Amino acid sequence: MKLAKDTLRAKVSISFDGFVHKYFKGPQAKERFENECRVLDYLQQQQCAFVPHLLEACSDQLYIKTSNCGAKVEHLSSKKILSIFDELEQYGVRHEDAALRNITYNERLGRFCVIDFEFATILEPGYPPSPEMKSHANRDLFRQDT
Repeated sequence: MKLAKDTLRAKVSISFDGFVHKYFKGPQAKERFENECRVLDYLQQQQCAFVPHLLEACSDQLYIKTSNCGAKVEHLSSKKILSIFDELEQYGVRHEDAALRNITYNERLGRFCVIDFEFATILEPGYPPSPEMKSHANRDLFRQDT
């Protein structure tokens, strides 16, 4: 496995078969794990094609296995970043961490994709609320440049 990132909040590796393996750690790890699973399930129900597919989840280990959404993107305009996260909202999810680090490019799909849904919010009225977590939203940073 190739280590993709190892931070205070998560350890992410990509296996040789291309799947993404993520272990949640640090503050609110259980809540972030539950929220990411919940949001990815919801997006699959909405048939959103530009997000990872949740393939496996283990609550005992705070671990998920997902499909791979492509390569990390290094440069993108603020306007394009905002448009990608706005498109996600059409599927009923606000990302809450609308940053370049959460965008990949999938050559097979020929498009940008969105990853990392730990802090995302499902916008559907009446849908069960997500766990209580501090928001790490930085979406307004991009609104200033458009």
